[in-house]
Amino acid sequence: MARFPPGAIVVVDWRGGALPREPNKRWPAVVVEDTGLFDPDYPNVIVVPLTGDARLAIPGLSTAIDPTPENGCESRCYALAPSVTAVSARRVAATESRVSAEDLADIRRRIAEAIGLG
Repeated sequence: MARFPPGAIVVVDWRGGALPREPNKRWPAVVVEDTGLFDPDYPNVIVVPLTGDARLAIPGLSTAIDPTPENGCESRCYALAPSVTAVSARRVAATESRVSAEDLADIRRRIAEAIGLG
């Protein structure tokens, strides 16, 4: 199973096995795991969801990401650190986009704060 590099923006099928099936639950997320910690066959990927809705971004616990050619964002979006989760790698699709090293470091710092380590 292929690993996704830290900072990669991926598309996650958030539907999982939930019923009833919803037609569009594919949303972007940022890979935040340290791939050096996991075996290449580990079946999950640790991600933080992205949203364009500023109302969902908790101040101080979300990272604002402005559009760049590297991240492919069309407008400002937010990485929701308190929503960090592991998802099956089978539900993750790669893209060519990625956040900057600075944004990844900020997201990871905010995850630590959100879970009481910061």
